Amino acid sequence: MLCANMSIIGFGTANCSEAQKLLNIAKELLHTEEAYVKRLNLLDQVFCTKLTEAGIPQEVITGIFSNISSIYCFHDKFLLPELKTRITGEWDTNPRIGDILQKLAPFMKMYGEYVKNFDRAMDLVNTWTQRSSQFKSVVQNIQKQDVCGNLTLQHHMLEPVQRIPRYELLLKDYLKKLPDDALDRKDTEKALELISTAANHSNAAIRKMEKMHKLLEVYERLGGEEDIVNPANELIKEGHIKKMSAKNGTAQDRYLYLFNNMVLYCVPKLRLMGQKFSVRERIDIAGMEVQENVKQNLPHTFAIIGKQRSLELQARTAEEKEDWIQARITHMLAYSSTPTHIWTHSVCLSCTQAAWAFGTSALLENGISKDFLPIHSFSVFGNYIL
Repeated sequence: MLCANMSIIGFGTANCSEAQKLLNIAKELLHTEEAYVKRLNLLDQVFCTKLTEAGIPQEVITGIFSNISSIYCFHDKFLLPELKTRITGEWDTNPRIGDILQKLAPFMKMYGEYVKNFDRAMDLVNTWTQRSSQFKSVVQNIQKQDVCGNLTLQHHMLEPVQRIPRYELLLKDYLKKLPDDALDRKDTEKALELISTAANHSNAAIRKMEKMHKLLEVYERLGGEEDIVNPANELIKEGHIKKMSAKNGTAQDRYLYLFNNMVLYCVPKLRLMGQKFSVRERIDIAGMEVQENVKQNLPHTFAIIGKQRSLELQARTAEEKEDWIQARITHMLAYSSTPTHIWTHSVCLSCTQAAWAFGTSALLENGISKDFLPIHSFSVFGNYIL
């Protein structure tokens, strides 16, 4: 029947496989839509309802879930039923989806409100998880249920933001496989135009949330010891490192997290399920120095010199050491917006020790970094105004 009705969508009798590809895309759209509606049900009918019943203030509920009820109603009562009827019951006689999406795409403008509120929603979840034991208990109890799939509330809240870009990808694939003279082409092109506009806003929110996901993962690995889940924080680099003992020079296994504003110096904790760490020191990035080759008799060594603590470290390879130093420097160049700091690459004239320094412009005089004058006499060969 599929091949017999290919003329409806513009295929000749010789290209049954292309028509099958269109049907496969339509089925994928339907299957993902069914799964998506279940996620919307979880957000609206479970999380939102249970928190309301627990007496969480209505303004907090609205601030977190925004217009999720309207989004859920649209997909559950309109888009999903129409797709299901067309793809499972009418495809043999009417093999197209562009007309449905073109008709309903304008309603996806409601996603704009949800996406614009997304950052605030994340902040509210974090704030109320810390502030209210009742809020935290309700959310954790729901997250333990099988329907959550071992994912957090924040992960599920990202689903509506991700859904629009997925429609865009499916429609682009569908359009590529449509013949130029297909009856469904104009409707599909119009639907894609409307959905692409909405997808641009969603993609920006997704990039922000990906950063938040990284922070959540680190937060969990640190056992909730450090308050790092904040939009102002950004994880730059992480990895295993050796810490050189100041007493006897032995190497100890440690783990570093480099953020835009701090370094977390951690020690491993033995756990049966997954690697966990405990924070030994939080070192501010402001005023930090990174010195190379601090142990002349050991390869790949460097030192972090901060306000809170100084650490002598050893990387496994020269490349790994360079990665740590460059990650720090590249971040400084990318994120500093005012010319109030100087980054200098200096070498001691007497011992050839290299150092990367980050201080105020007042610390540079006559081409020599004052940060190092008490101990070393440095010749500056690279200055970068930040």
